[in-house]
Amino acid sequence: MTDKQNQAVLDDRVEINLLEVAQLLIKRKMFIIKLCSVAVLASVIYSLTLPNIYSATAKLVPPQKDAGGGLSAMLGQMGGLAGLAAGGLGGGSDLYLGILKSRSVADAVVQRLDLVKVYQSPTLEAARLRLDAAVKVQAGKDGIITISAEDLDPKRAALLANTVVDELGRTTVRLNLSKAGTERAFLEKRLAQVKTDLKAAEESLKVFSQSSKIIQVDSQAKASIEGIARLKGELAKEEVQLAVMSSNQTEQSPEVKALQTGIRRLRAELTSLAGPGSGGEGIPNVGNLPSAGLEYSRKLRDFKVQEAIFEQLTKQYEMAKINETKDSSSLQVLDEAVVPVSKSRPKRSLIVVVSAVTAFLVSILIIFAQEYFGKMSEEDRRIVDGIKKQALSYKDAGS
Repeated sequence: MTDKQNQAVLDDRVEINLLEVAQLLIKRKMFIIKLCSVAVLASVIYSLTLPNIYSATAKLVPPQKDAGGGLSAMLGQMGGLAGLAAGGLGGGSDLYLGILKSRSVADAVVQRLDLVKVYQSPTLEAARLRLDAAVKVQAGKDGIITISAEDLDPKRAALLANTVVDELGRTTVRLNLSKAGTERAFLEKRLAQVKTDLKAAEESLKVFSQSSKIIQVDSQAKASIEGIARLKGELAKEEVQLAVMSSNQTEQSPEVKALQTGIRRLRAELTSLAGPGSGGEGIPNVGNLPSAGLEYSRKLRDFKVQEAIFEQLTKQYEMAKINETKDSSSLQVLDEAVVPVSKSRPKRSLIVVVSAVTAFLVSILIIFAQEYFGKMSEEDRRIVDGIKKQALSYKDAGS
């Protein structure tokens, strides 16, 4: 037979098989209809027993790294700890997602809404697990955080989502205040020491000026003293910032490394300004009385340095106090959760359709299986019987 003849025979067989399948399905149509009807009826009854679940959604916008105006802009321009205070927690959406999933936020929501009683949970932990299942949080590619809460009561669903948002705000404020409080306490101690040193330098300059009758130095010495004082003030500010940052970050942190580099640069500038062999003083001989003039310049330098350090630390201290007294979160609520009008699930129509389609496919498989076993040859029947006997023997041995 040629290839065309073989193909024609194959097509005839396929057509015959399809006709046989169609004939078989039409023949057993009542079985298919009954099975699908039972499945549809069962799915309708089951879906009607399911309670309505309502979902409420709130959306948040976390603070942006490049955002800030007013006070934040002023703090950012000042640098140092003031810049850190302006930044708040930062960290983007991932940080706030982590806070939302924390145990402290969950426990606060459970206690505020008395969810142990609402959920009829035996323990606080059980209520927390129910809350975790009811509330879902996620961040989109645009950084917006979505908080969805589900409950049988639509009002409670909205209340649940808004309470989670409120507790997130409270937690971020508390964490910001804790950070600002640490900075403020550190600066407070440092300022107390600087005040003492400034007062001693001022008194020493006053006493020496009165005893030696020197009231001023020449312009070269004054410029050198003011330059050294400015650099030492900047150096003190950077060292304080490094000390605060080192308390909660490692040596490998990029911010810590940047501060260390800045401190080395300032020390190099200080050495360059002072000149070789000056011991960091950078004070030339002045007037007709070199010894008295040099001593006066030294005391004036000490006073100017302490004054510059005091000025820098005072600015940072005031900014730390401002940040500590903040009572609002840097989070912005884009959409508050509102009471949902319609349920979110169950989707009863979808349940019925899926059940009907599944029943139809299962009925076809049953019909094909029955047809196959009905036309099975004697040899295949013996094989099937042998498989059944082996299965029974394994079952008996296992029991």
